[in-house]
Amino acid sequence: MKVLAAAVGNCVHVAGVQAFLDVARSAGYETIFLGPALPINKLAGAIREYEPDVVALSYRLSPDSARTVFGDLGSILSEEPELAHRRFLFGGTPPVAKLARKTGIFEMAFDGSEPLEVAISVLKGDSVRMKDQVVGDTLVTRIKSSHPYPLMRHHFGLPDMKATVEGVRKIAASGALDILSIAPDQNAQESFFRPDELDAAQDGAGGAPIRSESDLREIFDASRCGNRPLLRCYSGTRDLVKWGNMLNKTVNIAWGAVPLTWYSELDGRSSRPLLEAVKENQKAIKWYAKNGIPIEVNESHQWALRRSGDTIELAAAYIAAYNAKALGVKDYVCQFMFDTPRGVSATMDLAKMFAKLDLVESLADVNFNVIRMVRSGLSSLPPSPNLAKGQLAASIFTAMALRPHIVHVVGFSEADHAATADDIIESCELAKGVVRKALLGTPQCDADPDISHRRDELTAEARFLIDAIKRLDQTNSHDPLISPDTIVAAVAEGLLDAADLRGSNIAKGRITTAIVNGACVAVDPTTGRPLSEKERIDAFAIGERDLDMVEI
Repeated sequence: MKVLAAAVGNCVHVAGVQAFLDVARSAGYETIFLGPALPINKLAGAIREYEPDVVALSYRLSPDSARTVFGDLGSILSEEPELAHRRFLFGGTPPVAKLARKTGIFEMAFDGSEPLEVAISVLKGDSVRMKDQVVGDTLVTRIKSSHPYPLMRHHFGLPDMKATVEGVRKIAASGALDILSIAPDQNAQESFFRPDELDAAQDGAGGAPIRSESDLREIFDASRCGNRPLLRCYSGTRDLVKWGNMLNKTVNIAWGAVPLTWYSELDGRSSRPLLEAVKENQKAIKWYAKNGIPIEVNESHQWALRRSGDTIELAAAYIAAYNAKALGVKDYVCQFMFDTPRGVSATMDLAKMFAKLDLVESLADVNFNVIRMVRSGLSSLPPSPNLAKGQLAASIFTAMALRPHIVHVVGFSEADHAATADDIIESCELAKGVVRKALLGTPQCDADPDISHRRDELTAEARFLIDAIKRLDQTNSHDPLISPDTIVAAVAEGLLDAADLRGSNIAKGRITTAIVNGACVAVDPTTGRPLSEKERIDAFAIGERDLDMVEI
């Protein structure tokens, strides 16, 4: 596809048309720029010469002089109808764009107020996404319509339902994001389907006090303006299938997010015994898969947040994706949480994320599509709003090396207060600015020798750990990585472990980790020396059953 562009007539302003050509090039179009102040008769000659698919014109002077330019263009197209057999687009000031729309020449006239996605959508020939229109009401179709620009996601939920609904309406009207994640309070997540257990003192703690299906429908209705963002919601910490069914009916959930081991006695977000939690979580993943809803298994970053070390985080990511595929998931959202734990370097963070990508995408095939979602680690944001904005921008720019399909924006305010609608709009606009810059070209980070070495090292270490977990199988399962008993044993035996789980009733919590040369690694608790995965396992392989692990 070929785009021919120019500022026409006596207009010498080319910044707008060049910005449009940047978008076209990033979307894979061949572009030809004819320069400023191009006479209409020369434009006609260029159309004959280059035979473009799209002609993009700009004029940013007065509407009166624009009338003459549009008149000349209309006359030439009338005299030579073959020149008009292509798509004409226009960009200019709001008064001139308004005039351009009335000519009937242009498929679309941009006045600078449109979201970037509109330009992409128009180039692709999709229906125009304006303030009351949108392309794609599913995650996969929306990703395709936005490519190569990732979708913007943010979570939102205030302690008051009325304020939450009004905030959703404001965010949707702004067009700032593509995916809005509803954040219910902990009461709802734990006890929505058990109202007799609700604790009134905890109403609004951590999110919106959603108490009925009508609350969710009200949120959905409020979001049906602006660019009509996709909605999703935290999936509850128990009764997960009931949550999924309700969310599908009320908000047309874009994808579900279910852990594998968490929201259990492991982290205290519910009282479910670990074995029961794994079984229920797997049942929920299977339900989403059966209903054709994409799924995210938000497992690995939960380990990282508790200082598990990079290797355990990667092994957990692979096991989570493996379970999703085995349970029938077709579209899998894989989250890459950067800056976690706090103190990791960008170099080692990228090495870890490339290794995670290698492991998870090794499972990809025609029946298992991996959707990459990057985000900043919440714990990395400082309370100062200006410092937090800098950290957020740097984190997103680094994460763009993974060419994500979704950028999960974490509001700059989160270390100080729950994000308001205005905070979210500002954070998403900041993120879009970073993304636009990154898509112009970023350094080839995966070619850095330090990144390559660490990436290979982590992949090998993670696969060693995964094999050790398989060896725990005591039931002769044909597929130990999806066996709830094996997964629980991996936690109970300390193969899956984290420093912040010390004192847990189910996990060992005996691993010691530290930031060494920018990476989070297991270390000897006495000397601080980094340990390989084999050394870590050997250190606690003291029982007869454990000796099998040493033999790997």
